[in-house]
Amino acid sequence: MSENNDFSWGPATGVGSMPGGDAREAVKTVTGSFEDFPYLPELPARGPGADMIGRTLGMLVEMYAHVEPSGWRISDRPGRDTRRARSWLGEDLDALEEFTQGYGGVLKVQAVGPWTLAAALELRGGEAALGDPGACRDLAESLAEGLRAHLAEVRRRVPGARVVLQLDEPSLTAVLRGQVRTASGYRTYRAVDRQVVEGALRDIVGVSDGPVIVHSCAPDVPFALLRRAGAAGISFDFSLLTERDDDQIGEAVEGGTKLFAGVVGSTDAPLSDPAGSVMGVRTLWRRLGLHPGALAESLVITPSCGLAGASPAYARAALAHCVRAARSLADNPE
Repeated sequence: MSENNDFSWGPATGVGSMPGGDAREAVKTVTGSFEDFPYLPELPARGPGADMIGRTLGMLVEMYAHVEPSGWRISDRPGRDTRRARSWLGEDLDALEEFTQGYGGVLKVQAVGPWTLAAALELRGGEAALGDPGACRDLAESLAEGLRAHLAEVRRRVPGARVVLQLDEPSLTAVLRGQVRTASGYRTYRAVDRQVVEGALRDIVGVSDGPVIVHSCAPDVPFALLRRAGAAGISFDFSLLTERDDDQIGEAVEGGTKLFAGVVGSTDAPLSDPAGSVMGVRTLWRRLGLHPGALAESLVITPSCGLAGASPAYARAALAHCVRAARSLADNPE
């Protein structure tokens, strides 16, 4: 996106989820850690409706869902689970508004993208919406309307911020390859045509007035497809990259796409020194023959996916470590 060239991104941010259930504490930690690029945390430990699928289903317009033992299933009307999801999101936004008074920088919010949502939401018969093209279209349209309202609410509460939308699509590669299992588990849904996938993503990306990032914590992220769909940034777990991704990574950097590299572990473990955390990034840059001076400008440093499973103390340490690792990269790109 051309907007990417003049958009001032922060050097480090988080992916989305955090441990615990205290919205004020989570937002305080995030805004204190990332002065240049805070985000609205997700707290799945609170239960269904606070998880990323439930939170996004609560944003839908004229579509509702409830929790079954097998997961989220479509409903005729808003019930307790929908109301709980919306209530928790309101609580999170209250905390965000409290801790971002006067803030005028970049602010990220997350929602599940249309294809991961279609793979996770069950229709009334128990099969995923993914198996019904009409249901996929309806879901994407409802999501688009819901995201418009959500982004407008965030801008109302934090009027000085430049809001960035992150679409979480961990199931995207499985959708493209026909690897999403049916309810029985004995077969898989047919692969969705790449043009259909790209078109739906492009429509959702078009909802936002600001840049849109797509995040996937799965191997084989479809970088080229996401760029064609209009993603200004692509977020991924760095440890899952292989040399098969090199060409797409190089093209993304040269095309101005921002890379959000998850290099800091998301589970409790000793943290390396900041320079060690980004050593792999420097190695990749040299392998691709890219100019070292563009390294810090092309990357945002993040934790890997799954920080909700860490202890609160480790989560705080990991976020602070991302900032130090990004500073190391800027100070010594080679």
